[in-house]
Amino acid sequence: MLHRIWVSALSTRPRLETIRPCSGSAPALEEAQTVLGEMTAAVVVACILQRGAAIRSAGAYLRGLTRKAEAGEFSLGPISMSQINSRLNEKRRA
Repeated sequence: MLHRIWVSALSTRPRLETIRPCSGSAPALEEAQTVLGEMTAAVVVACILQRGAAIRSAGAYLRGLTRKAEAGEFSLGPISMSQINSRLNEKRRA
């Protein structure tokens, strides 16, 4: 799963342009790209979209993560681990 996210993120500009309408907020996505960088923003948005209904407002969630990054409090690690754990839990239930 995480491997696919990274592979998908390799061509970030076209990917981010494609998911911009799905992310819930174009300004939030643009700000995330500026603060986090295109690659990290692409990975974060992919993780947000993967969580689907668990996140009520993708734009607000992305803005919150962007604020954390501005304050130096953001790490991709917890988001990545969440994706890995979610996938492992799915496999255990299957």
